[in-house]
Amino acid sequence: MDFSYTEEQSLLKDTLTRFVQKDYPFDARHKRINAGEFCHEPTWQALSEMGVMALNVPEAAGGLGASGIETQIVMEAVGQGLIVEPFLASAVLGTQALALASPAHPLLEQVAAGAVKLALAHTEPGQRYERIAQGTTAARQGDAHVLNGQKAVVLGGAVADYFVVSAVAEGKCALFLVDAKASGLTRHAYPTQDGANGADLILRNVSAERLGNAEDQQAILEAVLDKACAALCAEAVGAMGVLVKLTTEYLKTRKQFGVTLSNFQVLKHRAADMLVQYELAKSMALYAATAADETEARVRAQKISAARVQVSQASRFVSQQAVQTHGGIGVTDELNVSHYFKRLSIINHTLGDADWHLARYSSLM
Repeated sequence: MDFSYTEEQSLLKDTLTRFVQKDYPFDARHKRINAGEFCHEPTWQALSEMGVMALNVPEAAGGLGASGIETQIVMEAVGQGLIVEPFLASAVLGTQALALASPAHPLLEQVAAGAVKLALAHTEPGQRYERIAQGTTAARQGDAHVLNGQKAVVLGGAVADYFVVSAVAEGKCALFLVDAKASGLTRHAYPTQDGANGADLILRNVSAERLGNAEDQQAILEAVLDKACAALCAEAVGAMGVLVKLTTEYLKTRKQFGVTLSNFQVLKHRAADMLVQYELAKSMALYAATAADETEARVRAQKISAARVQVSQASRFVSQQAVQTHGGIGVTDELNVSHYFKRLSIINHTLGDADWHLARYSSLM
């Protein structure tokens, strides 16, 4: 099987790599985070002009209707640059939820242009990785619906213009579109440990637009979360690749007892083990990207959970070894290694940790 990129995919990868290296320096990112800037608008618009916000928007709605491979390419670049702008939250989770539930929705055109940011509000207080909406309810009120409930740790929720909210309607899972400025919606925004942002939502009789038909939309929610898991695999690989490079360069330049650390065989073995784990994760991330477009839900879920287990284990090993090799400076806020470590730790507990995905994989065998 040929896993090489097409000419268009290679161009996308090269463009994003140049952007991360030239226009997204670590120091500038660090200053914006410390200043409490949740989303740097010039960066968001620059990414939009590259077309990345339109990847998961259907062609009929003004998007590109791209495959999981294109999302994988973008997310790997996001991981390399530790981009904190909410691409995963808006262009993957929010956009996929809106596009799958209502493919012709007029808001999708604005999403593709980068004029609107979305966020998927699903997790509720007391939940861990459950994928079934429980506490938030929807009731019909005339021709509209009103929502009541709470949502917790909404990724990208601090800057979202609209929320795609999961709720129980007439005993079924349903998805609703809610304006962030809607009456009755209270948003508590905050920074997350990895420099990104989140929000908790309280909904009290919030007017909402039901997306799609009246059928159970649990399958759509499952597909969206699986696609996001595949995207997280790619982001983790991007971050791991940088850590392997930084650690190797450090071993070649840092001296101890008059010689560089690369002369110590045990450290050579450690660097080699990091590279092996990175390459395994890279293969599994590509496996997950192809599985993201799988139409059979059971097959898609099993493949992506398998990938998440391998990538989670690899990223934990690589990030821990990178910090250990750098020593005390490896955990300081001034060194980018600690930031990659934090982001990988968050990824490993987003939308299911390794244990959860291993149990899910086993149950699907």
